Amino acid sequence: MAKTKPNNKKSKKRDKSALNRVAASPSKAPSPPASPVVLLAEASYILQQGDIAGSVPLAKRALSLLDPDSEAALPALTLLGEIHIELGEIDSARQYFLQAAAIDEDGTIGEDIGGGAEKFLWLAQLSEEGGQDSVDWYESGASSLRIQIQALLDRKKLSVEGKAMLEEKRRKLATALCGVVEVYMTDLSWEEDAEQKCEALVTEATMVAPGFAEPWQTLANVRISQQKMEDAKAALKRSLDLWKDLPPEDASVPDYPTRVSLARLLMEADMDVEAIEVLERLVGEDDTSVEVWYLGGWGLYLMGEKQKNGETKAENGDGESWKVSWISSRQWLSHSLRLFDQQDYEDERLGEHAKELLAKLNAELGGEAVEGENEDGDEWEDEGSDEDEEMAES
Repeated sequence: MAKTKPNNKKSKKRDKSALNRVAASPSKAPSPPASPVVLLAEASYILQQGDIAGSVPLAKRALSLLDPDSEAALPALTLLGEIHIELGEIDSARQYFLQAAAIDEDGTIGEDIGGGAEKFLWLAQLSEEGGQDSVDWYESGASSLRIQIQALLDRKKLSVEGKAMLEEKRRKLATALCGVVEVYMTDLSWEEDAEQKCEALVTEATMVAPGFAEPWQTLANVRISQQKMEDAKAALKRSLDLWKDLPPEDASVPDYPTRVSLARLLMEADMDVEAIEVLERLVGEDDTSVEVWYLGGWGLYLMGEKQKNGETKAENGDGESWKVSWISSRQWLSHSLRLFDQQDYEDERLGEHAKELLAKLNAELGGEAVEGENEDGDEWEDEGSDEDEEMAES
């Protein structure tokens, strides 16, 4: 449903005593109750403004005015599902999406009235059973998207808006196909035909949306699992090249979690420099992720280990590059562990590995990481200190 700004005009306050008097002359009739359409528009607007809890009563009121089993209820059910995702109330979100899926079983009802593939894709991710149940929901979403894509292609000429819509549908289809691949590589990896299905799905995904980074990243994941490292590196490079020079707000830049997964794949493929570049960019966007700081420390540790063992050529040729990498690694890991404690992070294995790496670094480098330590092992000087002294003297 299109998100529209609601009518926010407020009626004038009236004196309570006036409510008990019979009007001597005709007055304005009371406003009729808000329609479901208006209520949903207001709920959507409030949700967009960040007031998640405030959008709930409006959306529920809209649903209460509709037959919950009719097509007319689809926009309310879909919106309530999305709201409860934002609230972190997964069970409630799942129930709303299930109600919507029961009404629009094939996903052929128009998206402008709450139909389409979105609810299926959510249900695939929210599935309690996972495995085949997730695959089934993804396939329902993919089927709906294929129909929509074909309908757009059947038009003789697409407007600019139509072309943008086609591109968006292709990206969603590619994402759904990649989602199925992920399930077959994890929950259903024991299936005899898992590898063949992954191959077919990832091939379709790269053909459907070749300008979208995620299918190439998924292809790289498949190739790594097949021990085809050169092919994996080629796929990772193609994925990176599609967005690495774009600003963070560009729609072609994968979301934060996808890029965290990308960094892991780059490390598996021995593309350490590229992995660190991705992680540095992630830290620049959000410096509170324990996992990102940990991966940066681990990546720099591996890079330094290879430099020390002569597996990679030192950039400066002095044989000390490994030390620079390990000093940086110690900084990243130390910061990761500080965040780990501050956030009561639950991944104990990550914490233990970070401590293990840090102990090795301290044993090799001596001492412990110093806050503000630079790559030469010295402490950073406050660049503004000289200016402050000069200003104080003047």
